[in-house]
Amino acid sequence: MLSRLPVLLCPVCRQDLQPVHDGGTGRVRALACRERHSFDAARQGYFNLLVGKGTAFESDTAEMVAARTAFLDAGHYRPLADALAQAAAPALQGPAPAVLDSGTGTGHYLRAILDYLDGSGARDSREGLAAVGLDISKFALRRAARLNPEAINLVGDVWQPLPLPDAAVDVVTVVFAPRNAAEFARVLKPAGRLIVVTPRAGHLGEVASQAGLLGIDPAKDERLAEALAGRFAPLSTRDIDVDLSLSPEDVANLALMGPAGHHTDRAALTEKLAGLPPVTRVSARFRISVFVPSEIPGL
Repeated sequence: MLSRLPVLLCPVCRQDLQPVHDGGTGRVRALACRERHSFDAARQGYFNLLVGKGTAFESDTAEMVAARTAFLDAGHYRPLADALAQAAAPALQGPAPAVLDSGTGTGHYLRAILDYLDGSGARDSREGLAAVGLDISKFALRRAARLNPEAINLVGDVWQPLPLPDAAVDVVTVVFAPRNAAEFARVLKPAGRLIVVTPRAGHLGEVASQAGLLGIDPAKDERLAEALAGRFAPLSTRDIDVDLSLSPEDVANLALMGPAGHHTDRAALTEKLAGLPPVTRVSARFRISVFVPSEIPGL
């Protein structure tokens, strides 16, 4: 069940969406606005708010999502998930807090935030929390809805107007996902936090060439600052270094779960990685950057 249903906006007319409950179970079976636009819950529990032509961006495939689930469920990136949850928690302690996980994928990092709030003594805030997971992949949302049933999980395009009112959320998290600075600034409360996770130089360098991973742009930090300039100001950064011990199957999942997975065949990749030792030491290098909204003259 949802901890608290956030106010959502219809992607067609921007009117408030109201929950339509199932009379037998009490579950939300649809979201509908007064203009009679309605969005049914998928069998797996998510809602598809893509309208018109949908999105021009290629969403993660079922195979990519399966690889990501296997890799993350093995705990390889657990230190990152824990650090992200710690960064988000201070801004989620007030009354009726709300978090948007943009590019939520399988919901792994949002789950870490929810669990951290449960275990940190912030139970009063946790009970009133509204959590939203947004992604363009229905395959990812199927898993996210199962993992985070107390959140509302939405198929949507981050480059379209987000289905949230102005100043609706306390925290926006973005983990290896696109960033729409204008929309994030619009939906964040004035005292809110934007938390962005990016890879650093040397990330997965030991297996990058064998696995066909995309390289890390050396100007990544500069491009992030430029993309957010005028709408967000930096508050803090924290670097997370994780030393991984990966099997060949882990390395294959690592390659298939990211952007390279769109053009990578598992059978060919498995053959390519056959020469790897039973365990390969790999360095994961992350940066957690926290931003606060800036006042924009004229807006």
